[in-house]
Amino acid sequence: MAINLQKGQRENINAPKFTVGLGWDINNTSTGTAFDLDASLFLLGENKKLVSDNHFIFYNNLESPDKAVIHTGDNLTGEGAGDDEQIKIDLTKIDPAVKEITVVVTIHEADSRRQNFGQVRNSFIRIFNTDTNEEILKYELDEDFSIETAVEFGRIYNRNGEWKFEAVGSGQREGLEKFVEIYQ
Repeated sequence: MAINLQKGQRENINAPKFTVGLGWDINNTSTGTAFDLDASLFLLGENKKLVSDNHFIFYNNLESPDKAVIHTGDNLTGEGAGDDEQIKIDLTKIDPAVKEITVVVTIHEADSRRQNFGQVRNSFIRIFNTDTNEEILKYELDEDFSIETAVEFGRIYNRNGEWKFEAVGSGQREGLEKFVEIYQ
């Protein structure tokens, strides 16, 4: 049985291999321009900075150097039920320098398309066991991010040898570039 988290809650993952699924729908009051939401992961060291530039996983870099984190690709429309994008994580392969994985979703070209997360609904992140497909946890964003173009959904972190997930739900309006600036 999956655990439904609230903002700020933390939960053990307890699976060496799991998949991070992200999903969303677009409100009917859109801008007339297609929405393209993108999932990105920042693999951080003890210093809360990228282990290397290749540890920034996004639509132009789908795999970590150790092949422990694999983004399955960019969904350009978000249409359909279930996960819109997925990232597979194998903790048995992860570089020991990686202590945290931050999961961010951004709206591609949000400023020029005049789009924000206030126009997005039913946003969620879920983690499920890759081998059994059993859902471990889920966090549904229930806030109205009316001006934000990027949201940190959550973070997966190592505490005393155990991997945990924290539901973050923190938005900002400066897009993916701001997160790159923070974590580089």
